[in-house]
Amino acid sequence: MRKQYTIVVYLIALFSIALHLFVYNNLEYHRDELLYFSLGNHPDFGYATVPPLIGWIATAMQTLLGNTLFAVKLFPAIIGGATVLVSANIARELKGGMYSQVLTAIAIAIMPVGLRAFHLFQPVPIDIFLWTLLFFFTLRYVNTKQEKYLLILGVVTGIALMNKYLVAILIFTLLISLLVSPHRNVLGKRPLYFGMLLALLIVLPNLIWQYANNFPVIGHMAALNNNQLVYVDRTGFLMDQMLMTFSVFYLVVIGMVRLYRDPKYRYLAVSSLLVVLILFLLKGKSYYTAGIFPMLIAAGCTGMEKITRKPILRAAVPLLIVVLTYPLLPMGLPVYNEAGLVAYFKDLEEDYGMEIGRRFEDGTIHSLPQDYADMLGWEELTAITYEAYDRIPEKDKALIYAENYGQAGAIAVIGKKYGLPEPVSFHESFYYWTPEKFNPDIEYFVYINDELGEDIPQIFSRIEEIGSISNINAREFGTKVYLCSEPKGSFNTFWTQVLQRVNDPF
Repeated sequence: MRKQYTIVVYLIALFSIALHLFVYNNLEYHRDELLYFSLGNHPDFGYATVPPLIGWIATAMQTLLGNTLFAVKLFPAIIGGATVLVSANIARELKGGMYSQVLTAIAIAIMPVGLRAFHLFQPVPIDIFLWTLLFFFTLRYVNTKQEKYLLILGVVTGIALMNKYLVAILIFTLLISLLVSPHRNVLGKRPLYFGMLLALLIVLPNLIWQYANNFPVIGHMAALNNNQLVYVDRTGFLMDQMLMTFSVFYLVVIGMVRLYRDPKYRYLAVSSLLVVLILFLLKGKSYYTAGIFPMLIAAGCTGMEKITRKPILRAAVPLLIVVLTYPLLPMGLPVYNEAGLVAYFKDLEEDYGMEIGRRFEDGTIHSLPQDYADMLGWEELTAITYEAYDRIPEKDKALIYAENYGQAGAIAVIGKKYGLPEPVSFHESFYYWTPEKFNPDIEYFVYINDELGEDIPQIFSRIEEIGSISNINAREFGTKVYLCSEPKGSFNTFWTQVLQRVNDPF
């Protein structure tokens, strides 16, 4: 019987992967996916806004499957399946039986925040998986007292830091919670510090890169705070914690209570509460807490196993999860195409007065949630850019410039099937790949922006608008592609002045 239940858990993990791949091409690449997949063209020990792991993974996926949309969507889907398996094992470590492990697998496979996260090639799904893995190995240590798990924790921490620095908050809260727990003697264990050393050694190349590049992470955090976190509403942050786990939120609550009441595992509840509190005070984005939910849900499922003894009640719990998730499924996963999603969100507003998910980071409301709007228009933009580039008679004297990383990423990733060269941009990590001089000098300039820059007419005599993104549902709606030619002077001289302004804006 145990073997049969284990097989069921694996089947649910495979279902999770298959669900995401089944809808992988209902929309296009996400803006951020285009950026992160572009990093794969330039594997390094660091990037403008993220550590290097996502770029290395992009390189591997490109090598195996190219730059197709399937290649982009496959890895996060697999990570989602892996999170299902690790979460089920957390339920086992919390003394849960086969029922709680299967219930955990079902809950993780269709929890709303996971549906969205494991559909996108970003550091976020990796972060959720690695946070879950860290919780699992702390449990392995607590349950077995085998010190090898402290070393493993160090390795996983190092890998997690090479994905997102956000995990430092979790490590801090785990250390604090262990300090006030019956397991505080772990802080006197030598392997714990060897594990910390391993983590430092793993992340050291990125720290050296940060130092060599004047710590761009500091500038990124300042920009993030000024441009996005300033719009974060603390009340909304708390409400989103419920919405992100809507159909399984009661399991999160049960899990928190179950852990807090058990002195052996109370440190997990304390750590989770501290994560939420710290991010609440720092006005972090709502999804920054996503990594704590698989563990809490697993704990909730072990509690539910004790509460529900009768078979009919045990069958009703996963059924309830499915029933609650199904009508809201399009909020987490693009199960419809563009037209179907627009109609779905329009019906929500007209029938129920709900505008859930359609408020962008800047506070404005649109026809689709921002993530979905960011998954439209890129194919059209790349095709228009190719039309402009194809008109150029001397390709070695041509340059494609994009104003933001989404536009640049579209040309760098989608543009490969058109044979387009890599674009130049000053946005995000594209800044590091900007040439200082062109040989031969540039005579044809493909310019991508929402409007014509003031300095472009100063250098080019002939400017022709080739086209613009026509999809009104796309976040980049109206973005234009210009073909500029007949330079009035040396483009290299102009470019030197531009670089000076970019590098020394004051």
